[in-house]
Amino acid sequence: MEFNADFSLRVVQTPDQAAWVPSPLPGVERRMLDRVGGEVARATSIVRYAPGSSFSRHVHGGGEEILVLDGVFSDESGDHPAGTYLRNPPGSAHAPFSREGCTLFVKLWQFAPDDLAPVRIDTRTAPWHPGLVPGLSVMPLHEHDGISTALVRWAPDTRFSRHFHPGGEEILVLQGLFADENGEYPAGTWLRSPRWSEHAPWAGPQGALIYVKVGHLGATTVPLPLAS
Repeated sequence: MEFNADFSLRVVQTPDQAAWVPSPLPGVERRMLDRVGGEVARATSIVRYAPGSSFSRHVHGGGEEILVLDGVFSDESGDHPAGTYLRNPPGSAHAPFSREGCTLFVKLWQFAPDDLAPVRIDTRTAPWHPGLVPGLSVMPLHEHDGISTALVRWAPDTRFSRHFHPGGEEILVLQGLFADENGEYPAGTWLRSPRWSEHAPWAGPQGALIYVKVGHLGATTVPLPLAS
């Protein structure tokens, strides 16, 4: 299966375009953002667990990155409430579930082969750092081999100078209104901009909170199995 699989193209998916697709297990469904492969895939998705649902134990051959958007996500390592950022490296395994239900932002098979450190961050309590312009705050989540992941908080009406993304940029708008010269993006919007794209972004009058990953488009990742 291929969905938004041409990484040279800019993609914008707004919440009203969401199409939920059942997973192989009852109560777990996915909103596909991009995907290359079958059930084992290089994929970016919003995943929704109904209350009491679970997923069978499985190995993440290419790693798994998760941001818990709402509810409580659980596995053998504990309970992970909304705001938890997790990285399960290549070769890790778990049997996830949710007692009350939850929604996750999930990226699969997008780890560098040598990116092997597990990560657990509670973004509700982790520190914020000043950004490059007044009104901007940054919470670093992960960095490896030129790929950076962070939460960025924009005060109302904050503007950022025009800039390039040599390795591409991916954004999930978590709160508020994010915008650039190409449009306005409410909470729940996912954007993927290709390598060497450029823009001059700003936040709306209510401010914005966004997840941002840069430098990863075109990067070497753990290869998918040939049978996928």
